[in-house]
Amino acid sequence: MMLNMKGPEARTTSSASPSAPSSIVTAEKAFSFISKGWREVRSSADADLQLIKNRANSFKNLADRELENFLNSASRSTFVVPAITASATTTTPAEIDFVKKLRPKLTEFRRAYSSPDFKLSQWSPKPKLGIDLSAIKNAIVAEVEEDEEDERERFRRWRGVRFKEGEREDGQFGELWEPLKAFQTRLREFEQKSSSEIFEGIKNSEFVVKVKSSLRAMHKEPNVSKEVPPLDLPELLAYFVRQSSPFLDQLGIRKDLSDKIVESLCSKRKNELLLRSLPTGESSIVEADNISDELDLRIASVLQSTGHSYEGGIWGDSSKRDLSDRKRHVAIVTTASLPWMTGTAVNPLFRAAYLAKNAEQDVTLLVPWLCKSDQELVYPNNLTFSSPEEQELYIRNWLEERVGFKANFNISFYPGKFQKCRRSIIPAGDTSQFISSKDADIAILEEPEHLNWYHHGKRWTDKFNHVVGIVHTNYLEYIKRERNGALQAFFVKHINNWVTRAYCDKVLRLSAATQDLPKSVICNVHGVNPKFLRIGEELAAERELGQQCFSKGAYFLGKMVWAKGYKELIDLLSKHKNDLDGFKLDVYGNGEDAHEVKSMAQRLNLNVNFMKGRDHADNSLHGYKVFINPSVSDVLCTATAEALAMGKFVVCADHPSNEFFRAFPNCLTYKTPEDFVAKVKEAMASEPQPLTPEQRYSLSWEAATQRFMEYSDLDKVLKSDSYLGRHSRNAMKKSISLPNLNEMVDGGLAFAHYCLTGNEFLRLCTGAMPGTREYGKEHSEDLHLLPPEVESPIYGW
Repeated sequence: MMLNMKGPEARTTSSASPSAPSSIVTAEKAFSFISKGWREVRSSADADLQLIKNRANSFKNLADRELENFLNSASRSTFVVPAITASATTTTPAEIDFVKKLRPKLTEFRRAYSSPDFKLSQWSPKPKLGIDLSAIKNAIVAEVEEDEEDERERFRRWRGVRFKEGEREDGQFGELWEPLKAFQTRLREFEQKSSSEIFEGIKNSEFVVKVKSSLRAMHKEPNVSKEVPPLDLPELLAYFVRQSSPFLDQLGIRKDLSDKIVESLCSKRKNELLLRSLPTGESSIVEADNISDELDLRIASVLQSTGHSYEGGIWGDSSKRDLSDRKRHVAIVTTASLPWMTGTAVNPLFRAAYLAKNAEQDVTLLVPWLCKSDQELVYPNNLTFSSPEEQELYIRNWLEERVGFKANFNISFYPGKFQKCRRSIIPAGDTSQFISSKDADIAILEEPEHLNWYHHGKRWTDKFNHVVGIVHTNYLEYIKRERNGALQAFFVKHINNWVTRAYCDKVLRLSAATQDLPKSVICNVHGVNPKFLRIGEELAAERELGQQCFSKGAYFLGKMVWAKGYKELIDLLSKHKNDLDGFKLDVYGNGEDAHEVKSMAQRLNLNVNFMKGRDHADNSLHGYKVFINPSVSDVLCTATAEALAMGKFVVCADHPSNEFFRAFPNCLTYKTPEDFVAKVKEAMASEPQPLTPEQRYSLSWEAATQRFMEYSDLDKVLKSDSYLGRHSRNAMKKSISLPNLNEMVDGGLAFAHYCLTGNEFLRLCTGAMPGTREYGKEHSEDLHLLPPEVESPIYGW
């Protein structure tokens, strides 16, 4: 049957090249069709033989009867011939002739039947062939006698005849040989496959590979030691330096330098670092060229071999509640509040409204409460509030007028004091205690460095499951402008690194103009007041109708302090007064430096018109075409975004704080004073382009909230029941007994900060206001709080 592949043909094809993975499927199909074809052949052959025997017996019986009838008829005719002749019957000679013609020719019939070319279809009658029917009996008898031959020899001869004539056969038995023809075709295909190709596929099959792997795993070398070698000195030093990088960063040693030290310590042993401690099959991690992961896994394997179990650091707090079965809660803590029109008062308010808009989580906005004397210093137009409820009503009315929907979130207050020298509000007491423990889930710290400079209370990351800091202000730029600014900026830089690392899980920087803080990424998560977008749409509709929208020239709006860009503005206008001949600028703003700014502009004879500060959405500002903003101290100027939303030109410095606005065609940035003059002339001589729907959306608070959810990991936190932001999500498997020295360092920094801010003398030496360690009696009465304790509660580590 040509199934034996062990003969010379197999040896001839054994040198064939290894097959492709598809040879496995080919081998399986080959064995399947062999088994199926053989069964079909056997059943078909048996049926054919039985049918042949049955029909042969039938022909034999029929021939016997017909032959006997003919013989009897012939005998009767012979004996009565005279009578018939005597009676002159005309049919007698014809009958005698017919019988003579049917006389059998046995030798010719036997020779034809025994021929290999004989077919049953030849039994069909032919008009020109005269055959004696008596030969049928003898032929069938000879057929039956041949049954005594060897059955296999007869079947072999029969098969050869059928295969030879099968394609030309049109007789009644042709359909019986179709399975044999199919089987013959499959055998030819199988013969074309090399045995080496089939068996190579079987050898490489998944089943065989798994069996070999199992046998290899069961085999153990008796001489291999299971003990993990102890850590040597370079490994210990490398791990200590890498995990101490947060502390070293505070000392001025940057992380890239620490990484180089670690790499140099581990380079000599990189190839054998894990090979001696990992089981067979896991050495591929060494090829990843990741020193940190290799070192972590090496330390973990050593700790596991000693049986050590690490259950948490001395600073960790395992009392965080499980929120998997209830609605999540977001607490937004900021350093300012309306009616003070500053970025840290307005932007957190909008953030709270849009986070609460989808109703997927509860939101609380925590803002400072100032006593009546501080309100008079901070809030414009002598606006003051006698109770937190009154101020809350003012805040909600202002917000709903601008967003156009009722914002469903809570507003709470914490005690704060206004520091005149820094023009900022400093929290008094432990701000975290004003968020109840049952709501302590996710905290958003607007200006985290500011909130935590003198924070003396529970660590934010211990009380909350996830803490996000949003950096609004470039404090280093402001401090450098003061006396001994460079020295102050040096200390403030490291203090900011200290507190953000100790109290935040994630830090968002609005632009690259801010300090590079630990755990930080850059993303603009602020949007524009929806009112400005509506103003821009109205002005665009008027322009389409052919109306003149911008009837005024250029203006500048901002708090009138030198750091807000007034110094840069006066320098540019004074140096290029002749180049900008006829150019007039209107300036809107109030502030502590208003008198000095106006005096210098008047002394330099600048064509500047100063007016009182007003809301940027005021109708009197809609007609201006160009907004001038030369400030380089801003992190992300809200007024610039508002001007772009209203469809105006914006001329601003080529500075990291304006990186987000460069994508807008109406934003014209300059690098040099000469370039400033060119951009101003270009803006005054042309018309701004209308904003596209995509540009409007990117300025909206909906888009800003979406960016915030993504970059703060808040979308992952809200979908996870047990998210820990500080835990590494490295895919490499590490031992649970491995202590996280990063968390230990962060916890140590937080504990050291708590101890330092607990000392009143040290607080005063670093610039804190007296009485800010605990809130005072006036705050207790206004906020209906218990009197402050003489001793602060024990720090909750």
